[in-house]
Parts: sequence; structure tokens; C-alpha cells
Amino acid sequence: MANANISFDDKQNVFHLSNRQISYLIQIEEGGLLSHLYFGKKITKYHGSRHYPRLDRGFSPNLAGEPHQTDRSYSKDTLLQEYGGYNTGDFRQAAIKIQGANGAQASDFRFQSFEIVNGKPHIAHLPQAYVLSEDEAKTLIIYLVDSALNVQVSLYYTIYNDRPVVARSTKITNLSQQSINIEKIASLQLDLPASDLEIISLPGAHVRERQMERQTVRQGVAEFSSHRGTSSHHMNPFVALVTPNTTENEGEVVGIQLVYSGNHQFTVERDYVEQTRVLSGINEDGFDWQLNAADDFQTPEALLVYSDEGLNGMSQAYHHLLRERVARGKYQYAERPIVINNWEATYFDFNSEKIQEILDEASPLGIEMFVLDDGWFGKRDDDDSSLGDWFEYTAKLQSGGGLIGLSDKVHEKGMKFGLWFEPEMISKNSDLYRQHPDYILGMPNRDLTPSRDQYVLDFSRPEVVDNIFQQVVNILDNVKIDYIKWDMNRHLTEVYSAALSPERQGEVGHRYMLGVYDLADRLTKRYPDILFEGCSGGGGRFDAGMLYFFPQSWTSDNTDPVERLKIQYGTTLSYPVSSMTAHVSASPNHQTGRQTSLAMRGDVATAGVFGYELNLAKLSLEEKSEIRDQVTFYKQHRSLIQYGNFYRIKNPFKNNETAWEFVSEDKTEALLFNYRVLSTAQPVFSVTKMSHLKSDGIYVDQRTNERYSGDELMSIGLYNTPIKQADFTSAVRYFKWQAE
Repeated sequence: MANANISFDDKQNVFHLSNRQISYLIQIEEGGLLSHLYFGKKITKYHGSRHYPRLDRGFSPNLAGEPHQTDRSYSKDTLLQEYGGYNTGDFRQAAIKIQGANGAQASDFRFQSFEIVNGKPHIAHLPQAYVLSEDEAKTLIIYLVDSALNVQVSLYYTIYNDRPVVARSTKITNLSQQSINIEKIASLQLDLPASDLEIISLPGAHVRERQMERQTVRQGVAEFSSHRGTSSHHMNPFVALVTPNTTENEGEVVGIQLVYSGNHQFTVERDYVEQTRVLSGINEDGFDWQLNAADDFQTPEALLVYSDEGLNGMSQAYHHLLRERVARGKYQYAERPIVINNWEATYFDFNSEKIQEILDEASPLGIEMFVLDDGWFGKRDDDDSSLGDWFEYTAKLQSGGGLIGLSDKVHEKGMKFGLWFEPEMISKNSDLYRQHPDYILGMPNRDLTPSRDQYVLDFSRPEVVDNIFQQVVNILDNVKIDYIKWDMNRHLTEVYSAALSPERQGEVGHRYMLGVYDLADRLTKRYPDILFEGCSGGGGRFDAGMLYFFPQSWTSDNTDPVERLKIQYGTTLSYPVSSMTAHVSASPNHQTGRQTSLAMRGDVATAGVFGYELNLAKLSLEEKSEIRDQVTFYKQHRSLIQYGNFYRIKNPFKNNETAWEFVSEDKTEALLFNYRVLSTAQPVFSVTKMSHLKSDGIYVDQRTNERYSGDELMSIGLYNTPIKQADFTSAVRYFKWQAE
């Protein structure tokens, strides 16, 4: 039964969006300003308690226009707004900046009208959350207009029936007869009254992605952004505002996640009266979109989540929303196969015999898919050639019948076959570059900045996207492929397109991203039976935008289990485990040099979409037996891990220990993972308290047959035993519930 509701109180001029969990309140203020009243836990009815106080503040200008211009107590300067303009009395960070045809940079948007529609309008050309039926959600569209510019802004608010989520986006329409330039346009603005707040973000770097960071919101402006052409390893497009006492399971949280894979910008500003403004959208740096008469521009979507059950409550909302209403296709709920990738086993130096050796070792261990990584195309023997030449390097696998022969051999082993692509990149040493040097992103009369000896194709041009699409199709139509790993191994520089006029160069970055989405959309629709995995030097484009096309992404090139504890912990703050691939690799680790046990590596990797990246032929019989056991364990619990409810318990950013758990929807199964990084001479007997179990009945440890009540496990907890006098240790316990 639908319970999302959107009402308008015409006496108070208040919109109320609500469901069983949340309320969102907006008021049409004097002069047609749109003010923000409240976002949080559901309220039954609003009676005006948040009507903004009036006070004459020094150097706060009056509102332009009769009869407000003489009222010194009413000003944009401090009013909590839904979408603030620029250079017309609000000195905080603006949601929108427009340059008119006369060069003036000012905007003043006032209420025009609204409509309420069932369901959720589709956003053309962009990834987004969706609905399966119109009765699943309702959408409020508020139309604002700047009468001087003759420009309309449409604010979209979608509230789902049973999710603590409001999906936000913005569309601007040029109703005038002249072109304007959009210099900034936020997807979302959220103004909050004075209170003590902290902000959580996910900064990082290559091989150190999504490192959870928490800091106090102080007066001034803080920015969390990417300027790299992608969502990046360095700052994920997500933030959460929390109260100081918020923990994993208690306290209030407001999460904001942008469904976008390009340059993004989150600004958090605390003003001089301790109010907080948050903006989220495309990064304004380098962005300048020429909007012609009668044209419109649509922003990416932002997903706003509220939880009064701490960070785990917010994460659950995002996990379910992204898994159920962002991810799509055959593999949305399918159990993902266990893979073996040849990259760390062979790098570029492989042939048919070496690959056959990997297959002969992998199949008896129960591994389900072989992935051939970089080096199978063009004349690719190292990383300085052949990107853009997506035809088979016939000499490399010739003795085994080429790609077709390899695919046949893999399938004869009862395994699936995957292939690596990097479709957005080009090498100067390639046939494609020699034929089309103009296909590259680069500026006239300026040397190109190399990175990994590769350059970026100009995906803002449809003909470039078409060329790569046809090359990939020529492979996929002739070789039986079950999986594609889509990689992207450098960021964008010299962002300039030979196909666009000088005044439109500020559009290239966003048009590039639209080209990436177009290629991904066409390929996934043409090949619905192929499992696509996203990758960008590991987790450099791990975002909800790519999840719309690819149900999983390579979490990080760093496979060291100790480093992965933090990477995977931070990733689960806003992304479901079903989207997070995790592999066992060799020891010493290729990224850190650290030596860890196969057990620890397996226990970390099995807390994600599981696989291997190592040379199986170099392992001992004992190690192969252990891998066989890991594979068996994962297959037994794969559904629970990939699609159960995931809860964080102990934070690796604060502790020597990490703990997390998976609980089935009906709470009859639970997997508890414990990890300890360093041993000590006097080990601490620490306790782990589980969560979100049934209070009644008994949970039985399936290994030891020990019995515990659910409230015992949640309130008293378990000692982390056995204590092993060694670094890098782990333990996994599996519990099944039964009635007393």
C-alpha cells in the first residue's frame, strides 16, 4: 500500500513530503522565496513552528521588489532557502550562477507554480534511481523563475513509499530569446538551522580509496570535490552530516550521494549565525554551459537520506536503494561468480600455455570464471601502445586458437570467460591515433600531458563513441564473452574538443561523461547476458552513476588485506556489498610488500564479491586445499554476503580490530567477521557485540554448536577468541537461529 504523500497547505504555503519514516517541509515565503523548513524524522502535521524569525541584521540587504524592499528584518542573507541565487543579496555559496546575454552575473529565482505527479519522471541521458511502478513514489516539481533573465528552474523532489530517501535534481529552461551561460548549477541545496554538526567524507588516493574522515563543521566553507574528470580515488561523491554523538547504530545522519561519475562538488558552509548550507552537483570549476533559447539542462541526481539509527541506518537505506532501484539488469540480484584474473599472475607476459596452466589449476578448485586482463589486443606487450585498437593480438594466443579458442577452452572447463577493455583511452602508438589524431582530448598549440603513456579519447564527440562501440561489438559478436572488466587508468587533462567552438569548451567535461554513459548504455542493452564490472585503476570511479550500468566495480587495485579493511569499511558507508569486488592475491602483496596468511586474505575478500588474482601454479598443495575450502565456504554463504544486510561493528580507522556482520532479511542467519591487525605481548580480551538479530530464540554457532540468545549476542557480546600470537589474524563465525 502506497504511503508516500505530498500535500500543500495553501494557508501556510507549506509543502509536506512524507512517508512512514521521514518528512520534508518547504515554505513559499514572502516575495516568492522558497525556504527550507525541515528534513528528518516523520512528523504528523506542521503548525508553523519553523517560520523563520525576522531580525534586522547589519549589512544584510533587504529583499528586492515591492513591498519587501523597505522591510529591513527580511533578507536572503540568512533565510534558510531551497535554492539560492547569486549576487542578489545572499552572500553564501550560490546554488546557481548564470551569465546573461549582456554579461551580467546575477540570479533571483522566485516561486512560479508547482505540480505533484505519481511515480518519478525519467531523467534523459543520465543514471538515476528509478521506480518500477507509478504507485511506488510521488514527485513534487516546483517551478521558479527569474523574471529579468526569463529563465525557469524546476526543482524535483521524489519521495518513495518505504525508504527514508528524497531524490533531488534540477532542470533549467531558457525561456528567453537569447543565449545564457550556466556557470554553476547544483543538483541539491540543503540549508539547516544552527546546530553542532560534523561531516563525514570519503577521501583517498589510488590504492587507498574511501578513507573515512570525520570533522567538525566550522564557520567558513569546506569543499569535497574532484577536478580530475572522474569521481576519482581522491574524493568520493558522498558526504554525511551527523550530530557529534552519532555512532554506527545511534544518532541522526543526513547522507547526500551524487549519482554522477565526473567532476563533482560538495560545499559545506557554516554562516555567521551558525547555520549550515550544503550544495551538491557538477563541479563549477571549468564548467560553462551555453544554453540557447528554448533549450534546457538537467543536472545529475542527488540522493538524500535521513537516519535516526546512526551510520548503519543510513547505509542500509543506501544499500537497498542502490541495489534495488539504481542497479539494473540480469545481474542485479544474481549471485556473482568467483573469478580468477591473470593480471598479477602474468601481467602482459602471457601466451596460450600460461593461460592454460591457470585454467588447469583453477577449475578443480571450484573457481567459476577466468578473466583475461590487459594485453590481448592490438600489439600490446606493455602499457605504451595499442589502446584504441580493439582487435585481437593474434600472435599472442595463436597456438591456442586465439580468443575464440581460449573462450572454448574456458567453457569446456565449466567456467565462464571474461575480457578486459579500456575503451575511453588511446595510445599514440596505435592505428586509431594514426588514423584519427583529432580524436584525442587536447588543446591547440599545447603539448599533451602524458599519464601511464596513454591519452584520453574525446567522448564528447558522438563519432568517437560510435567508433569504439563498433570495435567492441566486433569482438563481442564473434567471441563468447560472459564478463567485461571496463577499466579507466588516467584522469583528464587538456580538456578541449576539436569539435566544439571556443565558447563551448566549458561543456567538454560533462559531455565527455555523457558519452561514457551512452557507450555503457548501448553495450549493456545489446549484451544483457554479459556481466559488466567497472574499474578505474581500482576504485577510481566507484559511484552510483556507474552502478546504474555496471552492478559491481573493482574496489581497489590494493589487495593487501590490512589496507582492504579500511577501503572496504569506508566503501560500505554508502555502497552495497554486492557492488564491491574483493580478491585474494599473492603474498608478499604487490602493492605493500606485506606478508599475510592465506586465511586472512580469504576472510577479507570473502566479505565482498569474491575472486583471486595470483599464480595458482606457484601454490603448495596445502594452499590449494585451503583455496578449495574458501571457495566452498563462499558458495555456501554467497547469497547472504552479496544480498544480506551488512552492518559495521568495529572501525579499523580507530581500532587495531575490525568487525562486521551479515544478517539475512529474516534474521535467521548471521555471519560475524573479526579481524586483528597487530599482535601484542599482552593481548586484550576484547568483546564484539552483534546487532540487528532476533531477541527471542537461540542462535547456534554452526562450527562449535555453542548456543546464544539473540539479546545475549547483542548486549553481552562475544570475546574475540581464539587469541593467536601473530599479526594479521581473522575469524569467521556462522550462526543459525532456531526457536526455543
